[in-house]
Formats: sequence, structure tokens, C-alpha cells
Amino acid sequence: MSTAGVLYVVATPIGNLSDITVRAIEVLRGADLIACEDTRTSRVLLHHWEISTRLISLHKFSETRKSGAILGHLSQGRNVALICDAGTPAISDPGGRLVAAVLKSGFRVCPIPGPSSVVAALSVSGLDASSFYWGGFVPKSEGRRRAFFEDILGRRETSVVFETPARILTTLASAAETLGERRMVLCRELTKLHEEILSGSAQELLNELAARGSVKGEIVVVIEGKPAHAELLTAEEAVKALLREGYSGKTLAIEAKKRFGISRTDAYEGFLKLKKEDFPAQ
Repeated sequence: MSTAGVLYVVATPIGNLSDITVRAIEVLRGADLIACEDTRTSRVLLHHWEISTRLISLHKFSETRKSGAILGHLSQGRNVALICDAGTPAISDPGGRLVAAVLKSGFRVCPIPGPSSVVAALSVSGLDASSFYWGGFVPKSEGRRRAFFEDILGRRETSVVFETPARILTTLASAAETLGERRMVLCRELTKLHEEILSGSAQELLNELAARGSVKGEIVVVIEGKPAHAELLTAEEAVKALLREGYSGKTLAIEAKKRFGISRTDAYEGFLKLKKEDFPAQ
């Protein structure tokens, strides 16, 4: 009776083909089969490293259907390496459903760690990386995008998100509305020839990219966490303090976001509530 095979989850370069571990090369060469997101993309990497292991495609539309075939290979003692176009499978890329199916069937899953655009961006952001929130891709719809940034607004830890070139200007506009002066670091084309790292508020980054006419490349955005001083006041306390300073209405909401990290919506609703109660401005 043959011993069951192993599913190796292998991280591959996010740009520069030299950013691959020795162990990853050994696993890819030694596997009986490589399941990849796009065979055309993966062949470039495999050719570069003289790896001739047979490829099969496993993308988000075929993952469920093809998982059964991979389980069959594992049951027959064949080792399968899982890769995606860049980075680590199952992290905002196909692979999660296959891994779950393999684990459920009792087969071994082995991680082969390597390049990560999330960790790479954090390392050059200059922001606190002792803890961070990974938000994945920013939502497409305006309402969900606004709620997404409202959530980030209240987080103490640094946040990391992905965005596409086609949507980055719209996303930065939404972020500017919600996050105000919160510092952001935009990393574009990490490890590639045209690598670029920009820092500033969402509005400053928006101005910079909008002036170019077009934006290309993969984008990771790192967002500063909620300032410690913002914890000193509740939304109601902040609104009262600003009322005493003569602020009101939307101007108050903007100042509350800028100074205390309180969302404009919460501040404005607080202002309306206190106005009804006829809060005295002192």
C-alpha cells in the first residue's frame, strides 16, 4: 500500500524572480505535480529555475472542481505543490478551498513560506508593525468601501490593504473622506523594476497619482492606526469640546476626524443630538 502524498503550499516571488527560497525550489523540483493559478505565469518562474515538473491549472473558477483530482493524486502517494501567480496561495489568491479539502480528507499539508507583499510593505512603511490588520482588497461598492474605511478609522493597529490600479484613485478619494490626515504608505510594484513607495495622507497620495493620468502595477497600501490621543475623548466629549471652541455642523465633523480620529458621521450625529438638547457653547 502506497504512502499518502503531501500537499505543499509554496510561496513564490511577488516580482523579482530571485526572491525565492532554496527550499521552495527543491520542493517544486521534487513534486510530482504543481497546481498553479495560471500556467503561463508559472512557466516563466519554472523556466527561470530550470524546473520541469508537470503543471496543471487551479484558479478560482476551477478550484472546487479540480480539488477531487488532486485528492486522488495524494491518495496514490504523489506529492503536489500548490502555487499562485505571486506570493502565497490562499492569501487573497486561490488555494484555500483545496487546502480545506485536503485537511478534511486527512492528508498532510506543509507550508513552504516565502515572499509576502503584505510583510514587505509593512517593513518599509515606517509605521508600527508590532500588530496589524489585514483587510484584503478594498470593497468595490461605494457604501461598503465607506464602511470599510470607517472600520479602519477606529483601529489602533496598522492596517494593510490591496487595491488595483483601476480603482486606486476612487479608493484614495474615499479614504480621504473618512481618514483625513491619517498617514498612509502606498507601495507599488514591490520588488519589480519600477518599484515605488509613496507616503502621505490619502489626499496627498490622490493628488500625486491623479496628476500622472494613469497608474499601473500592483498596489499595497499601509495605513496608520488610530492615534493614542484619540482614546482620550469619546465622540460625545469631542463634540462638546469642539462646540465650546465655536465649531459646528460639518466643520465640527471634519475637525473631530482630523483631531481625534472620530468618524465624521459619528461626530455630525453627535452634533445634531446635542443641538437638539440645546447644548450650551461656552
